[in-house]
Amino acid sequence: MPDLVLPDLFVRLSLALAIGFLVGVERGWKDRAEVEGGRTAGLRTFSLVGLSGGLAGALHSVGLGPAAILVLGGGAIGAVLLFKWRESAADGSHSVTTPVAAVVVFGLGVLAVLGDMRAAAAAGVATAALLALKPVLHGWLRRLTWTELRASLVLLAMTVIVLPILPDRTLDPWNALNPHDVWAMTVLIAALSFAGYIAVKLAGESRGILFAGAAGGLVSSTVVTLDNGRRAAEAPALAALLASGTAAAGAVSVFKVLSIALLLAPGLAPMLGPALGGAGAAFLAGAAVLYRRSAAPAPAQADRNGFANPFEPLAAFRFGLLLAGVLAVSKILADNAGPAGYLAFAALSGFADIDAVVLSAGRMAGTSLTMDTAAAAILCAVGANIVMKTVYAFWIGGRGYGRLILAVSLAAAGLGAVLFRVFAPVL
Repeated sequence: MPDLVLPDLFVRLSLALAIGFLVGVERGWKDRAEVEGGRTAGLRTFSLVGLSGGLAGALHSVGLGPAAILVLGGGAIGAVLLFKWRESAADGSHSVTTPVAAVVVFGLGVLAVLGDMRAAAAAGVATAALLALKPVLHGWLRRLTWTELRASLVLLAMTVIVLPILPDRTLDPWNALNPHDVWAMTVLIAALSFAGYIAVKLAGESRGILFAGAAGGLVSSTVVTLDNGRRAAEAPALAALLASGTAAAGAVSVFKVLSIALLLAPGLAPMLGPALGGAGAAFLAGAAVLYRRSAAPAPAQADRNGFANPFEPLAAFRFGLLLAGVLAVSKILADNAGPAGYLAFAALSGFADIDAVVLSAGRMAGTSLTMDTAAAAILCAVGANIVMKTVYAFWIGGRGYGRLILAVSLAAAGLGAVLFRVFAPVL
């Protein structure tokens, strides 16, 4: 409890009044069309509720104790409840937002005098914003699917329930597998994919094949390459359009690799930034060029290609197991086979999955691996993955689709190599 003196008390009471005023502006604006006396609480009422909370806190601090808070709080909130009940009976509404808001404002008024003023001010702004965002929040809730809600809850459970209870130490003979770290990296990948999915969905899932490819690239650019190749084989006239989506997926995949690597080991930036940044930029440019030259507009069905919820619990668990295996093998190779053995393993792994190699190399960079070796392993995995996707493009999509993917992939590899040569230190 702060030792209140008059100037400090004046500032704290002013903050309590301001919190009530801010919430009252939102409530009053919402009901501004009502005639005078036609609403339960507006600007003046909420301002007084906030001030009464501040006064209750001040009286508590001078020796009246909790009784002051109970009496003033009961009077202010009771009046709001009574008149809101009468209003609800008259118009048939069932909203309790205004009484709950009054309780919160009173409590924040008390906090402003007895507690941390910054916390009270922040909570007051958050309360007003939450009330004002009702149309946005209700619209979002109507668009929310069960799959998205389930994925959000599982991701939260993985983060705040499972992660804290896992042992934060290695448990294997090779000193490679820390359950807490493995699970944290699994959650990181799941969260990045889910956040990207939400961002693309907010931008609109009917924006064409580029958004669809970007969404698919968050999960697996290889899957986008195969799916677009299958459709290009069925409709060769759409090869350029589908290749643009594949290029967009490649760009997102490369930038995701760069982001994950720098999150785990910022020291990799000088070596990975030029190469992967250049490759990603080339993929983006290729996607734009192919999209502009495509002869046909994106079909409505194409908009949803790859645009599925990228976070599935079983997929996350499988990835965790894959990551644990890659980490164990990586540590054994790094300790016993030297840099050459580890780089060969990274290249082979890149044919199937980049993320696990990136997480492994990023985690060991600067410890079991030198920064140079970790960067080289990531670049080997990315290069191998690009080569494999080009092979898939020819195999599944035919020569037309394959040539376009080959051209974009060569441009990406070439620009990345040039920028690496110019700007990055020699590995």
